[in-house]
Amino acid sequence: MFMMIFIAGCSLAGLGPHRPSWNPVPDTRVQPVNPFYLFSEAHLSLKKGDVDRAIDLMQQALALDPESVYLKRELAGFWLMKKNTTAAIQLLDDILANHPDDVDTLILAGRIHQNINQPKAAMDAFSRVIALDPSQQNIYLQLGSMYMDQEQWDQAEQVYQQLVKNFPGSYAGYFFLGRISAIKGDGKTAQAYFEKTLALEPELVESRFELGALYETDKKYKKAASIYKEILKQNPNNIQASMALGHVYYQQGLKKEAQKIFASLGKMSLEDQEVVRILVRNYLDARDFEASTIIIQGMIKGAPDNSDLNYLAGVALDGMGKKNAAIDQLRQVAPDSRFFQNAAVHAALLYQEMEQLQAAIDFLLETIKKDPKNPEFRLYLGSFYEQMEAYDKAEKALKDGLELDAENSRLYFRLGVVYDKWGKKEESIAAMKQVIRFEPDNANALNYLGYTYTDMGINLDEAEQLIRKALEYKPGDGYITDSLAWVYYKRGQYEKALPLLEEAASLVPDDPIVREHLGDVYNKLGMTEKALQSYRQSIENGHTDKAAVEKKIRLLTP
Repeated sequence: MFMMIFIAGCSLAGLGPHRPSWNPVPDTRVQPVNPFYLFSEAHLSLKKGDVDRAIDLMQQALALDPESVYLKRELAGFWLMKKNTTAAIQLLDDILANHPDDVDTLILAGRIHQNINQPKAAMDAFSRVIALDPSQQNIYLQLGSMYMDQEQWDQAEQVYQQLVKNFPGSYAGYFFLGRISAIKGDGKTAQAYFEKTLALEPELVESRFELGALYETDKKYKKAASIYKEILKQNPNNIQASMALGHVYYQQGLKKEAQKIFASLGKMSLEDQEVVRILVRNYLDARDFEASTIIIQGMIKGAPDNSDLNYLAGVALDGMGKKNAAIDQLRQVAPDSRFFQNAAVHAALLYQEMEQLQAAIDFLLETIKKDPKNPEFRLYLGSFYEQMEAYDKAEKALKDGLELDAENSRLYFRLGVVYDKWGKKEESIAAMKQVIRFEPDNANALNYLGYTYTDMGINLDEAEQLIRKALEYKPGDGYITDSLAWVYYKRGQYEKALPLLEEAASLVPDDPIVREHLGDVYNKLGMTEKALQSYRQSIENGHTDKAAVEKKIRLLTP
């Protein structure tokens, strides 16, 4: 949409000092091909949807008038339609090399850099724009927004201060200044800015909500309630205001009034999913779990059969650290709820966190009876059996899952890990190959297969290829770097292995296997003290085979 807006917005009248050398008014007499004719034909092709021909014609026009800033910008816009940002930026850089103060080009360059996630280049361009042309009101807003996205609050504040100085009627400028002041903890200044916003734009609901939140933070509950009532007076169906007012009533100790509002919202949630969306966005996503719990439990009283609310209550209670209470709510989510899978997995993982693996397994077995065709439950069941070292049961659970979804790469990966721990290397290799078959870019499977070959001392060339490919997908990964070093170790190329293992140890300093590997290489290179240090660190990091590492230490200790 942005591209079409740009093209439509480029008028011949706004060319400034860089007008094309040709006459923008068409001549009805027969003429030889000129830039305007080619320009017109290019836009005609564009209207017909032929972007490639439009680009070709515009390039021909530019060849006839190579100094035309306007044609270069137009061509850059065409390249953007083809998603060729490199070609577009090259054209704009060419313009700016000769016309560094061309505002239109700087704006387009900034927007392109913003779209391709190059915020610094975009902010530099936009900063230059408002320095050259302070009348560009929208650019202040774009630049300020980008600084806020980068959490550069002081820079954003300066931009918005410039905006309201040059445009005193900019309620958006005052609104964002209020937001920044609130973020900085200056509630009094934030309040003044929001009030200024409302003076300029009395119907702006967002500013009222911001003021209400500030009053709540300061425990000025009567003022907060007054704000939310004003919003509801304008729009009695405003769900967010109702929710906020109910919460303020609760904080005031007016629990009957709060419960009446929450129960009403609960009933509304049965038919209007926006109620749940607002609850999630304003409270759960903001990690305000205490307020979430108060509101949701009140809503459940108004809609006891709404399983969605049970799920959200479970999430909120988990956020408060009340795991058993969370499980109770999650277990009440019905199989026909859109959140049934999430709730079941969440509850199972909470059992695991509390080191109640058998309870997690029993719960999943119950869950599978309710929803026997869901492979996800078999995946977690298999992983819990794996954790209990019940590999035969883990294998069965995962294979049952594959009967439901024969191309599920996650099930194959878990099955490969189970076989590896079970000592069934060939079966593990076969499972990992299946993962790679379905997901050729699965870095974890590529690395797992490559490391398995390496640890077995077989297919080392193929192992290196697999691991290097994994590193292409996950560059800088400490575990994959360790695997590549281990290939060199197995070949006896200890000097090549050492820098990679030192890098891996810096990337995952708490991993005991990486520390053991580093100790092994130091040992092979005769660096005894460093080897001992690495082995001891491996034990401190919780190596599962402590006795084997201690034996290596004894062999090096006089």
